[in-house]
Amino acid sequence: MTKPHASASSPGYTLLILTLLAALAFMDRQILAVLIQPVKLEFGLSDLQIGLVTGLGFALTFGLLGVPLGRLADRRERRSLVAWCRGAGGLLAALGGASGGFWSLMFTRGGGALSDAGGTPASMSMLADLYPPAQRSRAMSVLSAGSSLGALMALVLGAWLAQHHGWRVTVVVAGSGSLLLALLLHWSVREPLRVVTAQASQAAADAPQRGAMAAIWAEPVTRWLIVGAACTLLAAYSFGAWNIALMVRHHGLSLQDAGWISGAAALSSIVGGLISGSLTDRLARRDLRWQLGVPVLGLGLALLCGLAYLLLPAGALLPATLLMVVFSFFLPWWVAPTYAALSLVVPSQRRATANAMVLLAGAIVGNGMGPVLTGWLSDVLSARLGGDSLRYAMLGMVSMLLPAMLAFARALRAYPAAHRSALHPVVA
Repeated sequence: MTKPHASASSPGYTLLILTLLAALAFMDRQILAVLIQPVKLEFGLSDLQIGLVTGLGFALTFGLLGVPLGRLADRRERRSLVAWCRGAGGLLAALGGASGGFWSLMFTRGGGALSDAGGTPASMSMLADLYPPAQRSRAMSVLSAGSSLGALMALVLGAWLAQHHGWRVTVVVAGSGSLLLALLLHWSVREPLRVVTAQASQAAADAPQRGAMAAIWAEPVTRWLIVGAACTLLAAYSFGAWNIALMVRHHGLSLQDAGWISGAAALSSIVGGLISGSLTDRLARRDLRWQLGVPVLGLGLALLCGLAYLLLPAGALLPATLLMVVFSFFLPWWVAPTYAALSLVVPSQRRATANAMVLLAGAIVGNGMGPVLTGWLSDVLSARLGGDSLRYAMLGMVSMLLPAMLAFARALRAYPAAHRSALHPVVA
C-alpha cells in the first residue's frame, strides 16, 4: 500500500512546508549581506564587485528561468516543480562554500535564483487553489513571511555561524537546508486540485492568438503592479544588501551586533507582513479597494521611516534601531495583498506566469540592479563624501519607494473593474 500523503484538503500543512522552503531559500539569498565584509577582505573585492555578486548572479539566472518555469507551473504538476527547483537551487548554493574567487562565487549565487524561479510562482499558484478569496491575502502573508523569516535567520544564525565557523560553512549550511526540506515536500505534500474559472477557459481559447505575457501586461492592474513591485524591490534589495555594511561603517558596530539589530528589524518585518494580510482581508470585505490601498499606505509610511533612518548622524543607535524596525514593519505591506490581487484578477491558467513576471521585475530591477547601483554610486560618491558615500547611495535607492507608491495607486484605480469582471469558479 502506498504511504499516504498530506492531501489537498490539508492546506495548513502545505502552507507550512512552502513557507519554510521560502524561508531557507531567502536565507541563502540574503546570506552575503551578512558576509559582505569577510568575503570582501578575503577576495579583495570592490563595492561594485560585491554588488555584482549579491545581485547579478541571481538576476541573470532568474531572468532566464523565471517566466518559463512560471508557465510550466501553469501547465504541469506544481508540487514536483517546487521540490526539484528548491532542492537543486539549495545544492548549487551550498557549492558556494568551495568558491575560489569572484566568478565562482557569483555562479553559485544562481542557485537561489533557480530555487525562487521554480518555487515561488508555483507555491503561490498552489495556495490560490487551497484558500478561498476571503482568506487569500492572509495565506499569502504567511508565505511571504517566509522571506522575512529567512532574512532573520541570515542575520542572526548567519552572523553567528560566520563569527564562529567562517563564511564558507555558513553558505553550505544555508544551501543544504533547502535540499533536505525539498525532499520532505516531495514525499509528504500532494498536488492541489486546480480551480478553473470561466475567465480562465476563455484565456486558454485565446492563448494561440495572444501570448500569456502580452495578455498579462496588457491589463492595467497587472502592468502597474509589476512596475510598482520593481520599484519597491529596487529600494528593498538595495537596503537589505548594504544595511549591515552601513551599520558597520557609519555607526561603528561589530558584525555580530549589526546582525542582532537587523534581526530585530527582520522580526518586525514578519509581524508587519502577517498583519498586512489579515488587515487586507478584513478591510477588503468592506471596500475592495483596500486590497491595493493597504500597499499604498504601507509604502508611504516605510518611505518616511527609511529616509529618516538614513539621515541620522553617526552613533545615533537608539533612533536608528527604532526607525529601522518601523521601516521593516511597513515595507512588506505590499506583498501579500498584491499576490492575492493577482490571483483574483488573472485567469487561473496564467496565475503562476503573472507571479513570475512580478518576481522577474523584482529580480532584474531589484536584486540585479539594486545592489550593483548602490555599490557603483557609493564608489562614485566616495571622492566627495568619503565614508558617507554608502549612506547617500542608499538614500537614493530608498527614494524609489515614491514611484512605487504612484504605480500601486494607478493599479488601485483599475482594480475594482478588473475584480468585478472575474466570474465564480468551478473545479476542474
